[in-house]
Amino acid sequence: MAFLERSLDSPKSRFRAALVLAVIADAAQMIAFPLFAEGALSPADDIFDFLMALVLTGLLGWHWEFTPSMVAKLIPGVDLVPFWTIAVANVYRKWKRSDITVEAVDHVDAVPPDRKLLKH
Repeated sequence: MAFLERSLDSPKSRFRAALVLAVIADAAQMIAFPLFAEGALSPADDIFDFLMALVLTGLLGWHWEFTPSMVAKLIPGVDLVPFWTIAVANVYRKWKRSDITVEAVDHVDAVPPDRKLLKH
């Protein structure tokens, strides 16, 4: 278990693990569609989606993108849309955009120490 914790230290590795799990979850729901076909009436589907929401929240933290995935899975036939994969990809996209913005701001604010002394 310690190996798993060390391998998921970086945000990138957590996103990679979350994406793999989301793809597996969506594929499982598509392949096992007859088992999950009832939508809101399928307790197996509800439990599966609840567990996916818990695992993804544990890996990435809470994001609003997970809510539509959870709610949409209650509609019969919607399991054919890979909502978990789309949600994780959208969270990654937002994280990457904010990471680039933070790096750009840090880079702009990096004033050499000798220049700081000249400002009064």
